[in-house]
Amino acid sequence: MAAFLPLAFWAGLPLLAGEYAVLTNGFRIHADRHEIVGTSIKLYANGGVTELPASQVAAFEQEEYTAPAPATVASVAPSAIPPAGAVAGPLPLDPKHLADEAAQKNHLPEALIRSIMNAESRFQPDAVSEKGAIGLMQLMPGTAQQLHANPRDPKQNVEAGTAYLRSLLEKYEAKDDQVARAVAAYNAGPGAVDRYNGVPPYRETQTYVMRVLTEYLKSLEPKSGVLKTTGSD
Repeated sequence: MAAFLPLAFWAGLPLLAGEYAVLTNGFRIHADRHEIVGTSIKLYANGGVTELPASQVAAFEQEEYTAPAPATVASVAPSAIPPAGAVAGPLPLDPKHLADEAAQKNHLPEALIRSIMNAESRFQPDAVSEKGAIGLMQLMPGTAQQLHANPRDPKQNVEAGTAYLRSLLEKYEAKDDQVARAVAAYNAGPGAVDRYNGVPPYRETQTYVMRVLTEYLKSLEPKSGVLKTTGSD
């Protein structure tokens, strides 16, 4: 698999008609609008705001794509799995450590797997969605079966979910927005991504991609608070 860092994951991200902030490091962040406040710039999108130094923004580009009306997609709200003894083996003490191990095994950035895990289950090993997705990486039973993994075993769950993400990254390796497509496919399925030739116009998926990639981008910044994101999840 060819290297895909630095990640141009904001390219072609069709959230809502608006603009892109082109950063000096090559990233492009979609926003509905921006506001300059002193030496900072605030980017407003999906009810939240991302604030970063004006020195990190090289230019703004208008969004030419207008997304069609978003399809109604049921939200995935993790909840506890009630049956006792449903998890095979002891629960891990540190889900983030499992994420790091799986990332290293699959040659992926640790922070990216942590971002996916946080968005999927908030690091809860016994999480289950209303649709039936299970565990830290929220694997559907059918997907877990294809990957020969027990989704209720935290270690197998994370390793299978990470391997699945890697396969999606390989699928979209030739695309400029490789990572955005792979993350969207993890959420909505590769069929939806292929149908729309990019991140599908589902509000849930668009919000999911923005959340994962914003958190990943934030992890790459120096721990000096130069970038901060606020607003609802």
